[in-house]
Amino acid sequence: MKFKAVIFDLDGTLINSLEDIADSMNTVLKTKNYPTHNYEAYNYFIGSGIRNLVAKALPDGHSNEHEIERCFEALMSVYRGNCIHKTIPYEGIIKLLDNLIDRQLKLCVLSNKSDALTKKIVSELFPGYFESVIGLTTEELKKPNPFTAVLIGKGLGFTPQEIMYIGDSGVDMQTANNAAMYPVGVSWGYRPKEELLADGAKHILDHPLDLIELL
Repeated sequence: MKFKAVIFDLDGTLINSLEDIADSMNTVLKTKNYPTHNYEAYNYFIGSGIRNLVAKALPDGHSNEHEIERCFEALMSVYRGNCIHKTIPYEGIIKLLDNLIDRQLKLCVLSNKSDALTKKIVSELFPGYFESVIGLTTEELKKPNPFTAVLIGKGLGFTPQEIMYIGDSGVDMQTANNAAMYPVGVSWGYRPKEELLADGAKHILDHPLDLIELL
């Protein structure tokens, strides 16, 4: 099959955003006199949306809906101003995107990060590369729900089989498989290879430019 498009996850796939997210969440936790977490812990908090990250970061006994909502709002306020403070593309990503554009592939981003923040970060770090950039607008559409991925494919005019889906988590691989797209995992993100393979990755990239050989 000749692929005509690539959908990328954002955090842990295109960008290393862990420190900005962790620093922002720890700022919120400190204001509440709650324990903070190291960066390694946030590897396992990221991937299912910011609200879910808040629930995981709160201490036992405080992860109720009211407190999650309050801390979520506080986190979003802090993170909006710090979302590209330390965040950068992974080494080799820009070179990969340039190569894919030269090959005339259509490129898109689908993230469980909020839609506004997803668009802000992509516009700042990757201007002009992507056909569509979509983040989370409602919890019901959160990955691994394939609805938005399928919608992107229809908007491009391609079948799911003509689209490669690249991400760093099991959730991404589930999304790709649920959408009948080709699931490719990356080893430089926040989750181990074992998780990616268990959730249906057909191939694991160890460096962005490995994708060129796969294509």
